[in-house]
Amino acid sequence: MAAALAGDDLARSSTSSLSSRSSRSLREIWTLPAPLDMFSRSNHHDENEDEEELRWAAIERLPTYDRLRKGMFKHVLDNGRVVHDEIDDTKLGIQEKKVLMESLLSVVEEDNEKFLRRLRERIDRVGIEIPKIEVRYERLCIEGDVYVGSRALPTLLNVTLNTVEDKAIGFVMTLLLGPPGAGKTTMLLALAGKLDNDLRVSGKVTYCGHEMKEFVPQRTCAYISQHDLHYGEMTVRETLDFSGRCLGVGTRYEMLAELSLREKELGIKPDPQIDAFMKATAISGQKTSLVTDYVLKILGLDICADIMVGDDMRRGISGGQKKRVTTGEMLVGPAKVLLMDEISTGLDSSTTFQICSYMRQMVHILDVTMVISLLQPAPETYELFDDIILLSEGQIVYQGPKENVLEFFEYMGFKCPERKGVADFLQEVTSKKDQEQYWCKNHHPYNFISVSDFSESFKNFHIGHKLASDLGIPYDKSRAHPAALVTEKYGISNIELFKACFSREWLLMKRSSFIYIFKTTQITIMSLIALTVFLRTEMPVGSVVDGGKFFGALFFSLINVMFNGMAELAMTIFRLPVFFKQRDFLFYPAWAFCFPIWVLRIPLSFIESAIWIVLTYYTIGFAPAASRFFKQLLAFFGIHQMALSLFRFIAAIGRTQVIANTLGTFTLLLVFVLGGFVVAKNDIQPWMIWGYYISPMMYGQNAIVINEFLDERWSKPNTDPRVKEATVGKVLLQSRGFYTEEYWYWICVGALFGFSLLFNILFIAALTYLNPLGDSKAVIADEEGVKRRKTQSFSKEGIDMKLRGSSEIVGDYENTPKRGMVLPFKPLSLAFNHVNYYVDMPAVS
Repeated sequence: MAAALAGDDLARSSTSSLSSRSSRSLREIWTLPAPLDMFSRSNHHDENEDEEELRWAAIERLPTYDRLRKGMFKHVLDNGRVVHDEIDDTKLGIQEKKVLMESLLSVVEEDNEKFLRRLRERIDRVGIEIPKIEVRYERLCIEGDVYVGSRALPTLLNVTLNTVEDKAIGFVMTLLLGPPGAGKTTMLLALAGKLDNDLRVSGKVTYCGHEMKEFVPQRTCAYISQHDLHYGEMTVRETLDFSGRCLGVGTRYEMLAELSLREKELGIKPDPQIDAFMKATAISGQKTSLVTDYVLKILGLDICADIMVGDDMRRGISGGQKKRVTTGEMLVGPAKVLLMDEISTGLDSSTTFQICSYMRQMVHILDVTMVISLLQPAPETYELFDDIILLSEGQIVYQGPKENVLEFFEYMGFKCPERKGVADFLQEVTSKKDQEQYWCKNHHPYNFISVSDFSESFKNFHIGHKLASDLGIPYDKSRAHPAALVTEKYGISNIELFKACFSREWLLMKRSSFIYIFKTTQITIMSLIALTVFLRTEMPVGSVVDGGKFFGALFFSLINVMFNGMAELAMTIFRLPVFFKQRDFLFYPAWAFCFPIWVLRIPLSFIESAIWIVLTYYTIGFAPAASRFFKQLLAFFGIHQMALSLFRFIAAIGRTQVIANTLGTFTLLLVFVLGGFVVAKNDIQPWMIWGYYISPMMYGQNAIVINEFLDERWSKPNTDPRVKEATVGKVLLQSRGFYTEEYWYWICVGALFGFSLLFNILFIAALTYLNPLGDSKAVIADEEGVKRRKTQSFSKEGIDMKLRGSSEIVGDYENTPKRGMVLPFKPLSLAFNHVNYYVDMPAVS
């Protein structure tokens, strides 16, 4: 299969497709200047215009760096006088942004097209060419494994067999891309370069003649998924601001610099409002951007901009609003190709129509390449599109202008009724069940026309001929705008990525403060329990017999501090779905996500460790020296850091709650058994001693017992001649196989922080290279087997059970020669009364 999506000749999959105007030949970057005379300034000035001219002249004299950040802000005083102030467009306040957006988009339905045309006119009048992208896919075929019938059931035996057979044999079903139910999502993912690695792809997809490996497709295009994955703790505005901050501004700054230079050379004074908007949206790294306000406005999200998105545990915005947030999350970026998958799910037809209208304006005015899939669009929405790609059963049935689609099906012998929606007709005409009703060649008998026949006939249709002819001409790469394709992997620098992720993580921590307060309260309560169980009045010291209680108190403390870190596992698992989405969309790399978590947990880890030590150390009666107190605090801090890092790593490996909890429990048991207290070092078999040395808990256990039992109060002479050690403390340490030299404390503490570093590095590596658990293999029913089993069951004698209130059905079964079992049922009626449905309509001007 082959097709091209370029500038205005672009396609939207499913029932409809939208295109922009035919792309003009691309000249040198940013191209030619416009004539002088038609943009000369007027000689007529009033007082306000004089003030505006003076302000603008002062801005023009600034250096380029400052000039691209300064603009004029017009506001009206209480006495009605209009004042023009010079303002930094990259530091607009909330009120200033609101005033600017109101001046640009007072009524969105009426003003958005005017605004975009004003934006385009400023660019066109100095001869700057906007980068355009043509997307071609030729002979694109995707193959994936499929399990049929009972083999598709997720039983333990089937999963084991499937895993083995993946390495040896394959059940193959070839998938071509199409509308709902026929691989539509796969098509969009193929165009976006986001297909699963275990799918086999043939054919090629090119952008402006360049193959995927020659640029970064994830940054050149924006794929908008039908799944809504967002952090529930963030508001709508914060979600879009973070997305825009990570995606960057693309070539907006370079284009603005060239635009400003040419306007200065030609003596053109730009529209202050458009100038302020362009400057405010051209600087990368801003925490909040005017693009966010614009997208919120056109998507109708401004009414819920400061409401949390919400999740399963937190109330937030509605499902339809969440779907628009998913769309807006990618619109705030600089991508010139937009691939939108089922963006109308959860939206009413009026909202879908408005959003598609805005998308059409972007396509036709700003030369954006756009593919949108919609499920059963309303006739008004269908009319917004220019091109149609219709697929069925994995094959292209039609691709081309919307005006010719009905002509093609009439050519095939099918006609759309006058009162029938074209979109519904297109989805039904290839169906074996619905096709016959549209047959219009009454002088010919009807025969079912398969999808393969439609596809072959389209190649002979004049639109198909034209498409093949266009694709037969190789794309001239020299026509491609140098700024069209993105070659940098991320939109902003590494330091800016870290700042953005750090700022978001700090925000999420504040919004989830209850969890951290609960953890702190929990360890406080456990420390109070510990100090009452091991109260110092019951803890004599100095003899070998007394050491057992101190061993128990130290081990109990170690377990509590380690278990306190287990909450990190659940919190990490909860955030992974959003991380994987944003990682694959190249918002940021894995390290930018992991480092802020690591850094921001350090103060919390220290506080929780300090609470335990402060409440238990002297009340239990550990070594009274201040140096011993702080050394135990350092040891527990290292243990807690190690535990947090370990459980984060386990979460990254498991990726689901069930698997991660299983791995976490197994790891804890293994670490405890090999930690040196449950089983002493001397009792571990030689072939298993490696497990003792790689157990992080062993180093923590050694550090805290060395700190305690090498204190002076445990230095009484040993009276047992069977033990070589000279002091009671060293006897106690040797009895469990612990180290007996003071310097081993520092080695063990260093090992704990080394394990923390190692687990964090492994955490980053796991999130970098592992993908969400899932199976891209299709599952289909074994229909022939089902029919065969039904036939066999009805051929045998069975038992009839009378149906209550359904004598007609019973009669039918009584008249049939084959008998089977019919279960009784009672039909239910569903009635509605006074159902009202409201749709917001644009205000009448």
